[in-house]
Amino acid sequence: MEDRIAAAEAEVATLKEQIQNVRTEKKDSSMGAVNPKGSLRDIRKPIKTRRTLKGHFGKVYAMNWAGDSQTLVSASQDGKLIVWNAYTTNKVQAIPLRSSWVMTCAFEQTKGNLIACGGLDNVCSIYNIQQQSTNARAAKELVGHDGYLSCCRFVDEGHVVTSSGDSSCIYWDVDTGEVVKTFTDHTGDVMSVAVSTENSNIFVSGSVDTTAKIWDLRNGKCVQTHTGHTQDINSVAFFPDGFAIGTGSDDSSCRLFDMRCYGEVNKFQSDKITCGITSVAFSKSGRLMFGGYDDFNTYAWDTLANQSVFALQGPHENRVSCLGVNGKGDALCTGSWDTNLKIWA
Repeated sequence: MEDRIAAAEAEVATLKEQIQNVRTEKKDSSMGAVNPKGSLRDIRKPIKTRRTLKGHFGKVYAMNWAGDSQTLVSASQDGKLIVWNAYTTNKVQAIPLRSSWVMTCAFEQTKGNLIACGGLDNVCSIYNIQQQSTNARAAKELVGHDGYLSCCRFVDEGHVVTSSGDSSCIYWDVDTGEVVKTFTDHTGDVMSVAVSTENSNIFVSGSVDTTAKIWDLRNGKCVQTHTGHTQDINSVAFFPDGFAIGTGSDDSSCRLFDMRCYGEVNKFQSDKITCGITSVAFSKSGRLMFGGYDDFNTYAWDTLANQSVFALQGPHENRVSCLGVNGKGDALCTGSWDTNLKIWA
């Protein structure tokens, strides 16, 4: 038996070496090395603050755009979800929550009737804003996680993916409230999830275990694990074409991983920026990667280089906790612990 175990271990080691050799062969260059163009500052007009959304009385922890690219929802430590019209800055709706310790919120993207949220109550609450009454009861409560809810995203109108401090992600049926699949390969708190806009069967998760994992909802398995960060991954986002992912970490770096070559193709880091990243998002074209930082700033990185970066002028007065680019790609929203949200364009 010991001989068989030793032989199996040797075979596994050989296979790992072969996989690493293939990955090294494919990873023959970086985006910065093959970029023939000039710096980003030469080709990009300034991005300015166009609107400021004021109304929360506590730290803003999360925001998410609706599919119409004009409406967004924000979640705050004041115990409220606020639905905003980002163009007029009007508050469309305010939803009081049973637990003020909310950490995430998400808009359903097709019809825009449903909003999901959750936090330290370990529950993903679904609200129907078209049927919202004065008692503000959740239409559905998804109970199944053993730890705090760190992130949630709708796959479609009937399904949602959540991540948790219990090191798992869960794929839910919204109508029945049942767990469809559970994903448990992470070894630390899962901090963020993102669903591919090009293939809704694929989602990515980022974890305190420093890895980002690609999952297939059809078979419930992890199909890729991307390594490179040295500290917690706080945020993940899909590149617009669906073939790459971006990550933001407490190690002060953002990274771009390509699923086709199964490796890191760019790393965005500066000696002048020493704080962690809370959130990341890509511009519509993918040329810009936005990062929300603990130093109150939002930085834009050129994905074709690795040193070209500029800070958005007029930063928040506290930590940038969340950000997102709308579907049309013509506006960026940032949320902060200073209780405000800003719309940039």
